Amino acid sequence: MTEAGTHIIRVTLQDEPTTYREIEVESRITLSDLAEAIVHAFGFEFDHAFGFYSKLTGQDVMRSQPKYELFADMGERTEAKSVRKTRIADAFPDVGHKMLFLFDYGDDWRFVVEVIGISQKATKTRYPKVLKKVGQAPKQYGSWDEDADDEDEEL
Repeated sequence: MTEAGTHIIRVTLQDEPTTYREIEVESRITLSDLAEAIVHAFGFEFDHAFGFYSKLTGQDVMRSQPKYELFADMGERTEAKSVRKTRIADAFPDVGHKMLFLFDYGDDWRFVVEVIGISQKATKTRYPKVLKKVGQAPKQYGSWDEDADDEDEEL
């Protein structure tokens, strides 16, 4: 992988497979940078802990290996590798490679991240670059009014 390379990534909302984003990022950036690009591509705020996991489904995805977590960068005892030191090219070496991106362990946003292409960096182009948006992204947080309405319906 050359330093001038890019990864083209498809990020699919796991519970809504018809909602996805295709993003082109520099291959040399870190998983932390990729996480931020993913979150922003869906219109979310980048304000929670996250991790990348080799197992895509199930309750035990957090036990999978390899795994990369922000917790490793925060000094917590974990078997996870660093998201701030691991480059995309190392974690996602080939086209077809997939991992689960888990964002906000409380709300449990799960995205399947797949490399769909590897290319060369274009001159005078800013990365990350959203190439395609399919489906409407969900709201990261429900509004207070929606929560109140749900409570009223339960009464």
